[in-house]
Amino acid sequence: MQIDILAFGITKDIVGGSTIQIQVPEGSSVRLLKEQLCAQFPAMKELTSLLIAVNEEYGDEFQILTEKDEVALIPPVSGG
Repeated sequence: MQIDILAFGITKDIVGGSTIQIQVPEGSSVRLLKEQLCAQFPAMKELTSLLIAVNEEYGDEFQILTEKDEVALIPPVSGG
């Protein structure tokens, strides 16, 4: 299935834009999506606390995704 993903902050630079589409097997979890993103974009592995939001809520790593889900990459936040 195809998942549309919104990228914010540094993840936007890593994936090359504010939105990407990823093919994942039917019934994939948030954890599997994160693993696939790290394999496709090795710089993601360097982010210490990358979170994935599903339908505007932080996704549990075991949450199963559907094509209709709104998925977002939430990078570590820094400030000062």
